[in-house]
Amino acid sequence: MPKTELRTLIVDDEPVARNLLSEELAEIPGVEVSGEAENGAEAIRCIEKLEPDLVLLDIQMPVKDGFDVVRGITGPLPAIIFVTAYSEHALRAFEIGAVDYLLKPIRSDRLRTAVERARESRRSPLESAERVAKTLNAENVFRPQRRPKIVAKRGQDYHLLDLDEIYAFQADGEIVWILTADKKFLATQTLQAIDDKLAGSQFQRIHRAVLVNTDKIRKMGALSSQRWLLTLANGVEFTVSKRQAPIIRGLIR
Repeated sequence: MPKTELRTLIVDDEPVARNLLSEELAEIPGVEVSGEAENGAEAIRCIEKLEPDLVLLDIQMPVKDGFDVVRGITGPLPAIIFVTAYSEHALRAFEIGAVDYLLKPIRSDRLRTAVERARESRRSPLESAERVAKTLNAENVFRPQRRPKIVAKRGQDYHLLDLDEIYAFQADGEIVWILTADKKFLATQTLQAIDDKLAGSQFQRIHRAVLVNTDKIRKMGALSSQRWLLTLANGVEFTVSKRQAPIIRGLIR
């Protein structure tokens, strides 16, 4: 199989729409339809199992809509092209950073353009991950109760992490580690950029190189009159700076 082959998943609750997309994609070189899904829940399962490069995703579906599907992705991130019969979502989709947005009935030339955009994003997986994070984070404008996603790298894959999954960010020179319950990921931003992004959240600086999730703090004890030791729920320990100690003590009382 050529390295440029785009493994593609089609998601639509209408069988006719899925068939039409499959036929159109068959005419585009370098595209393989790896699977189909008829609803949002099935789409999430297929994405986790098949790890497609591209998902053509309907927006209006029962139970979980297209945006719910994107929010449910936890593994490697495919390029997302929204496909819908409703034009009112178009501006929103472009504003939040999707690869493309296609209106039904789909024109062959527009589909080819969208696929080429997806192919370009595949060549730069970090940009793809950051674009999807932008998509999800922009959802906060429309659904304020939702919180930002963090782009994280592990091996060759990029992941989107929920804030509740993250225990701490730790800078080591120019590298920033993301610590979860039992894993370490590489961040794609500086610690200062992450701190700015998460302002007002449950994350707090404990010294210049560490940002912790205060919901994960389990213990804090004095090492000396000016040094404190903070223990997270996963057993990881950090020293708290003299300047930040009063703030942290206040948060855990």
